[in-house]
Amino acid sequence: MSRLKSLPSVSLILKKAGSKFSIHENYLKLLINKELKFYRNQIISKDLSIDKDTVIDTILTKINNKVSSSLVNVVNGTGIVLHTGFGRAPFDGKNLKNIADKLDGYINLEYDLSKNIRGDRQTHINEHIASICDVESSLVVNNNAAAVLLTINSLADSSEVICSRGQIVEIGGSFRISEIINKSGAFLKEVGATNRTHIADYEKAISEKTKLLLWVHTSNYVIKGYKKEVPLEDIVTLGKKYNIPVLADLGSGTFLSLDKYKIPSELPISDIVKKGPDIILFSGDKMLGGPQSGIILSSRKIIDLIKSNSIYRTVRCDKITIAMLDHIIKSYRKHGFSNLNLTLSLLARPREDLEKIAKSIFNNIPQKKINMLGLSIEESFVEAGSGSLPEKNIESIALKFNSSVFSANKLSLLFKRGKIPIIGYINKGLFFIDLKAILPSQVSKIIKAINNI
Repeated sequence: MSRLKSLPSVSLILKKAGSKFSIHENYLKLLINKELKFYRNQIISKDLSIDKDTVIDTILTKINNKVSSSLVNVVNGTGIVLHTGFGRAPFDGKNLKNIADKLDGYINLEYDLSKNIRGDRQTHINEHIASICDVESSLVVNNNAAAVLLTINSLADSSEVICSRGQIVEIGGSFRISEIINKSGAFLKEVGATNRTHIADYEKAISEKTKLLLWVHTSNYVIKGYKKEVPLEDIVTLGKKYNIPVLADLGSGTFLSLDKYKIPSELPISDIVKKGPDIILFSGDKMLGGPQSGIILSSRKIIDLIKSNSIYRTVRCDKITIAMLDHIIKSYRKHGFSNLNLTLSLLARPREDLEKIAKSIFNNIPQKKINMLGLSIEESFVEAGSGSLPEKNIESIALKFNSSVFSANKLSLLFKRGKIPIIGYINKGLFFIDLKAILPSQVSKIIKAINNI
């Protein structure tokens, strides 16, 4: 087709780009070819005529947008503090700068300065975590799924793992406990029914091939009605009777009882430790408030066994995770936490404080704009997120938009298009920005965004 000849060549676009883009030339060529393919298809399917110079300018503009980092700050107006799509536990920028200073250049990640010998990266956090949880030892890997896989492979490779059918959960991203067990090299032996499992079901299933009893805290769903679950302490007693270790997977763990902060209670790790399982696993980036990580608690003997597994090297966490986790665990006190822990600070912020923030936003918006957007303040309830605290609502405050000018979908789009995208939610045809997960530094950004609508 003659019109295809009007398309610019890759070399011509590269020449026009010059040194504008500081990226690898192979990647630049890939982006150019993608755009040219788009125009080629448009010409063929729609018989379009194009201007070569216009195409070059358009392609270079698109490439400029694409080569900018796709990771950007967003304002989380969903009310979900532990939003998986937004990186779960949020971090304070000022604290990140302090961590960055510590990581500047080289660090003693695996070097013992006092003994002048090779060290262990876990020593920077092992004792601190273990002492808070009142256990002998701990181990940190890159997420809780990795902790499950590594632990089961270390203790039950080519053997049987017994677990109640009611606890074989699917976690985020379609990962299932059953599949992780199979990948670990063990064989899952399901017992009981989905809604009812008895201690006799576990005991009948035990054989000479059984190496592990698995108890999973169903933190991301709830079974109601005719149900029965075997208490963890009963499984521990059974494990001791047959000399089989018990693994408790909490999914989302917390160092504290959060009732006094009006945060619905998750199972505190201290309560689980008292029940006596041999190994406890939980996430570092959920209710703990830290970076993506999986934490293993156990005896020194079992932790040393797990660390000797060659799989450990494939799932161990890096210096950035260790530094950030070290920072977060320092936020904990015996009966509380400091403002270093942004996640818990946001979750614990009372509705009264959020209402003051909402009113301060209103005071900075002209009445005409408030009327146009149908803006009002409304009490709301939110979830913690990331499978934590299922069906447990947390008090919050939201900005409600009931505009006669813009639809809810249009408002959602306008707020997302800002320099710093604001992500709210739509409910019953209305648009909302919930304030539960809004950082103090972001309030002015919301005011500016509303005034720019």
